[in-house]
Amino acid sequence: MKRIDINQSWKMKIASEDVYYDAKVPGSVYNDLLAAGKMDDPYFRDNEGKALELMKNDFEYRGTFDVDSKEADGADEILLVFSGIDTLADISLNGNKLGSVNNMHRVWEYPVRSLLKDKDNEIVVNLHSPVNFIAKEFEADPAILGTEDAMRGFPKIRKGHYMFGWDWGPRLPDAGIWKSVGLFKVEGARLAKSYISQEWNGDYSRVKISVSAMIETMEDGVLSKERALDSVKNEGFALRADVISPEGVKIAENADLTKAFTIEKPELWWPNGLGKQPLYTVNIRLVEKESSKVVDSCSKRIGLRKLEVSRKKDEFGEEFAQTVNGVKYFAMGADYIPEDNILSRTNKERTRKLLSDCVAANFNSIRVWGGGLYPDDYFFDICDELGLVVWQDFMFACANYRLTREFEDNIMEELKCQIRRLSHHASLGLWCGNNEMEMFVGQGTWGAKNEIKSDYVKMYEYLFPRLMEAEDPDRVYWPASPSSGGGFDYPNDPDRGDVHYWDVWHGNKPFTEYRKFFFRYLSEFGFQSFPSIKTVETFTLPEDRNVFSYVMEKHQRNAAANGKIMNYMEQTFLYPNSLDTLIYASQLLQAEAIRYGVEHFRRNRGRCMGTVYWQLNDCWPVASWASIDYYGRWKALHYYAKRFFAPLLISCEEEGLLSQSMNVNEEPFEVKKSIRLNVTNESLTDREVTVKWQLRNFKGEIKKEEKKDITVPALSAVWFDRTDLKDASLYEDYVSYSLEEAGKNVSEGTVLFCPPKHFRFVDPELKARVEGDEIIVSSKYYAKSIEIRNDNDDLILSDNFFDLNGGEKRVKILKGTADNIRVRSVWDIR
Repeated sequence: MKRIDINQSWKMKIASEDVYYDAKVPGSVYNDLLAAGKMDDPYFRDNEGKALELMKNDFEYRGTFDVDSKEADGADEILLVFSGIDTLADISLNGNKLGSVNNMHRVWEYPVRSLLKDKDNEIVVNLHSPVNFIAKEFEADPAILGTEDAMRGFPKIRKGHYMFGWDWGPRLPDAGIWKSVGLFKVEGARLAKSYISQEWNGDYSRVKISVSAMIETMEDGVLSKERALDSVKNEGFALRADVISPEGVKIAENADLTKAFTIEKPELWWPNGLGKQPLYTVNIRLVEKESSKVVDSCSKRIGLRKLEVSRKKDEFGEEFAQTVNGVKYFAMGADYIPEDNILSRTNKERTRKLLSDCVAANFNSIRVWGGGLYPDDYFFDICDELGLVVWQDFMFACANYRLTREFEDNIMEELKCQIRRLSHHASLGLWCGNNEMEMFVGQGTWGAKNEIKSDYVKMYEYLFPRLMEAEDPDRVYWPASPSSGGGFDYPNDPDRGDVHYWDVWHGNKPFTEYRKFFFRYLSEFGFQSFPSIKTVETFTLPEDRNVFSYVMEKHQRNAAANGKIMNYMEQTFLYPNSLDTLIYASQLLQAEAIRYGVEHFRRNRGRCMGTVYWQLNDCWPVASWASIDYYGRWKALHYYAKRFFAPLLISCEEEGLLSQSMNVNEEPFEVKKSIRLNVTNESLTDREVTVKWQLRNFKGEIKKEEKKDITVPALSAVWFDRTDLKDASLYEDYVSYSLEEAGKNVSEGTVLFCPPKHFRFVDPELKARVEGDEIIVSSKYYAKSIEIRNDNDDLILSDNFFDLNGGEKRVKILKGTADNIRVRSVWDIR
């Protein structure tokens, strides 16, 4: 279809009032009221409550536009297309009601040719309060429940669940026309679907690509129901396509891709770290045979690759390994949530920065969590370019759903819409039915009785798989996360499928608990921290800046979390002397917790094949599990991730008090002190490396050292023998270790045998100076977790929160200005 350019002018008002305000489309109620000065910043202090109260109103949007009659010439029909409305609305054009909508995840379109005028067309969208709707629905059907962190009744509306609150997000259920509105001209027929298939030979030296299509044709003045192009091959339409190489060379022109087209020696698409991401372009046209007129077209960028999940039985149970082009790779990444509660604040540039920060931290994967939104096209375009394989949940999470006929029809259209929009993307690794519902429904959580269990199975294990067979048969469908494959068969089984593990954090278990497990694929695990003091200052007044103040607790949505942070802090560090120091210590706790897990699972590569931590980002300024806060500031965890997700990684499985007993009043016993090193190679080539380690005293002086040259095979983890260090001083000695390749240090770390609070650190006398685009940090003695920051705490560096054994380290400034550079280390937590 051809888009008809129209200049739209929009205004909005609270339905019960008379005054209109300028509005932006795409946009939202909150965004427009903020721009008009009619509401306070909902992220500041406790303004969230006032913003929520506003959403008990209905709202009216009015848009006007003209239509150039020349552009409309030749149209058999003109469609008014709403790419996204949030969420409940009645729509009219020029006084004629077009319909009502009830799903923000769908595209809504209406034939309007007969209703259009050349001038002064008016669209009216009456938005209904989502807050009032869910309250009424909950009163009528109180058995349908979900997470207590969200507002009651939220499962009853097809709207991003997180907008009603989560244990990291506010209750800010915005509304509006959140995606574009446009007119499209239909001339004879249109493409309802075009699906590109890839058929590979055994050694990936040849691929056949083909296109199948569903079309709608004009019949008696209206668009027909869609049907396969083959079934209308004698009705006068054909499919033609061009294929363009990543270098811009046309390798197929006007080809009939309903018949397979062979590409010899294709340029393979790989996840980040395993190779490049070449992208081919397929320009598809629906052509009227008699006139050769193009009546519809689309363009899709594709990557030539084969993405699968291997679930082979093995000695431990059943593996769960994502596989690309025949290669099983270790998935490394984080869980992504919507980037804002005010949707119009999200844009391509902001998303590109966030995803580029993932690649900077050596991610190859990202999981789109099922309680949010289906990301925009540009999200997947960027993932295609960067090599981030996407685990895409359908938008169902932590809630029970009643499968009425109306609900079924609604969600099946939603899924079909999203699958057709996204299925061509190279980065789309798998579709997943939901977040945590197999586990919770199976346990009877939130009152899930047999009827709900029956509806669960129908949705995720019958309706959705059948739709996948029709709409995206080449891609993996996984029924839930976590799951062992469905049927309520121990969905969090450590020896099958994917796992969500929360005993470290929610269960208050120590970091060492990770070492008791060898999960096949860990798709959620996490640990909270506070955001930067500069982020805290954006939502607080000075009197609020205590973690147990009312405002700070309003920006901490997990009820027990501040206490948990302090509990783990008590086990690890001395008591911080200020809020700023407490924030620093909390970020180190978070980073160390996730490092402890990831390094353990990477050491056991083969048995475990993925670690995706919770969570990547925030949707507002808050204390949370994120490694990048709302304003894009990297927490310590993101720098740690850059190190523990590095393709070449050296790590250490130490024995000390943390793995034995941290009770200082325990009856005296002989503490085992040892190290066992491991080198992991997550690349496609063997690597020649040198491993070094040193036993040092608290000043960083070497007491003992060893080194060894080894070859680390591609896609492997190599263990060293355990080294006993019984003569090491428990509170005064530590071990440093490093990995060198071609004389360059590529990975390093240090371990203690006791909690940092009891280690006899001395003042390392840290200094920092700036030379061009580098910061040089020096220490006289051993310094752990050195943080470099400027006044606005907005630096992004090549490394940060690192250890020094004395001496100097040079760090590149990647973003920000080096004004008033300050440094601190664990020694400063006191």
